[in-house]
Amino acid sequence: MSAISLRLPDSLHTSAREIARKENVSVNQFIALALAEKISALMTEDYLEARARRGSRARFERVLAKVPDVEPEEDDRMDERLAAEGYRFYSQEASEFAAASARAFAEILDHCTQLGDQSPIPNTQYPGS
Repeated sequence: MSAISLRLPDSLHTSAREIARKENVSVNQFIALALAEKISALMTEDYLEARARRGSRARFERVLAKVPDVEPEEDDRMDERLAAEGYRFYSQEASEFAAASARAFAEILDHCTQLGDQSPIPNTQYPGS
């Protein structure tokens, strides 16, 4: 196992401490898990892109042509009203997540701007630096 020194904006550190406490894990465990989840998401994206490149629209169309054109069984039907409500709910959730992500990124960017030449990302210029 290796150790790293990490600079975090105070607000991110406070949030990490609070969430780790609520989850009954150490801050180190929480950050390691968060990093593992991010790496997993990025690797999954790479994997899916590689799979997509191997795909063939013609093969997909051949397989799809084998599916019978019939109405879904009663248990498989979707209530259009509930479907629309679900879409609105997830759309709102996505908007809230995007706003929170933008706020966190702005805090990190502000912190990096304050670091000046000590930027955690080499050869990166931040506004105001």
